[in-house]
Amino acid sequence: MPTITTAVASPAIWEDIQHTLSGGGDGRSCQCVWPVLMRKEWETTDLDQRTALFQQEVASDRPPGIVVYVDGVAAGWIRIGPRPGQRRLGRTRNIVATTREPLDDDGVWAASCFVVRKEHRGQGLNAVLLDAAIRFARDSGARVIEGYPIDTAKTSVRVNDLFHGALTTFLAAGFSAVPSPKPERPLVTLEID
Repeated sequence: MPTITTAVASPAIWEDIQHTLSGGGDGRSCQCVWPVLMRKEWETTDLDQRTALFQQEVASDRPPGIVVYVDGVAAGWIRIGPRPGQRRLGRTRNIVATTREPLDDDGVWAASCFVVRKEHRGQGLNAVLLDAAIRFARDSGARVIEGYPIDTAKTSVRVNDLFHGALTTFLAAGFSAVPSPKPERPLVTLEID
């Protein structure tokens, strides 16, 4: 049985974060800043600029996510943090039409991105990451966590498109689904007590 642990992002584990992002999918080119940048900003940045922006976030007093380790090797990543800091989310039509929370409320956190290296997929690491993200959000004062998963029972998707997470993962963690204009893309919420 492998040993699975998690760690909050920090400059000390920057190389581990980069290792998780380079294990398949679009993580390396995205640098997990897609939710942070507006569309025009995204289109005018290159990999070096995205990496620098992400590195600044990791070094800030508000870490942007969590790494999961399998037997000491970085295997996956989740972005978790206040929704207003993930600016693109507040401009995404499906989210704006569905959320019940004020778009500028720092007490509303978003779990917006999952990455698991190819060799570690199928081990339930997204569930581990989400559980760690819930604890981190609770400890950091979040009031509500939102997620924007894909309902894989209603649509088929490429593995790379599952960076939003699967609805089943969120429901198993206690989130409730809010129907949205796109049935295959529900918004999910978890109130933190």
